[in-house]
Amino acid sequence: MSESRVIVGAIAGAFGVKGEVRLKSFCADPVAIADYTPLYAKDGRRFATIILTGAASNALTARIDGVATKEDADALKGIELYAERDQLPSLPDDEFYHADLIGMSVYDAGGKLLGTVKAVLNHGASDLLEIHSPGAKSTVLLPFTQAAVPTVDLAAGRIIADPPAGLFDS
Repeated sequence: MSESRVIVGAIAGAFGVKGEVRLKSFCADPVAIADYTPLYAKDGRRFATIILTGAASNALTARIDGVATKEDADALKGIELYAERDQLPSLPDDEFYHADLIGMSVYDAGGKLLGTVKAVLNHGASDLLEIHSPGAKSTVLLPFTQAAVPTVDLAAGRIIADPPAGLFDS
C-alpha cells in the first residue's frame, strides 16, 4: 500500500439484502469517512462513492458504488479502506495517524532500542503501542501517553519512551 494512503475504515459485511454494507470507520468523526472519497482497497480497487445510510451495531451502514446485491456486499467483508493522505485533515502537533506510528523504532531516554511499533491499539481507555522487541517471545503494550512517550519524531522515524519500571524487563 502506498505511503500516501492512510487506513480510514473497513467493510464489516452486508447489511440487509439490497447491497448495503456495514462500514467500520476509524475516523475521529466516524461519518467523516464519506468525505474522504475516493477510497481504495489494498489491491487497488477504487470506491468513488460512499453514501452513508444509517447506523448499525458498532458500525455505519452505507451504499458503495458498484455494490448492488447482498452477495456483492458479502464479497467485500474484511476489505480495509484507505484514503489519500492529502484528503485528510492536518493534525495538531501532539496527534498522529496510527499508520505513521507503525514501524517506528522505539528507544528509551538513554538511546537503547526497545523495539518497533507493530500496532496501535485502543480498547476504550486510551491508545497503546504494541511493541515488538528484538529477541522477545511476545510483544509489550506501552501506554501512548505523554508520560510514557514524551517524544515522537516522525521525520526521524523514532519514538523516545519512558516506560513504567519493569515493562521491558525480560
